[in-house]
Amino acid sequence: MGAAVWLGSALSAFFLARIIPFGGRGGRLAELIAALAAAIACGVTATALDFGGWREPDWRAAAFALAGALAAAGLCRAARLLRAGA
Repeated sequence: MGAAVWLGSALSAFFLARIIPFGGRGGRLAELIAALAAAIACGVTATALDFGGWREPDWRAAAFALAGALAAAGLCRAARLLRAGA
C-alpha cells in the first residue's frame, strides 16, 4: 500500500508539472520516468528513515516522494532548456 502511495505521488507530480506550460513540446516520457524513479527512491529512503514503508501508507513518505518527484521533473525540464539554448 505504501508503494502505491509513492507511485500516486509521482503521478501527481507529473500531472502538476504538465499544468505549467513549457516552451517546447515533448519530453513527457522523460519527465514521467524521472518522476517515477525519484518517487521510488524517495520512498525507499523514507522506509530506511522509518517513516512509511512498503506496506503502510504514511503522509510523510507521500510528501517526501512528491517533493522528490517534483524536483526530478524540474531538473528534467531544466536540462531540456539548457540543451535547447546551447
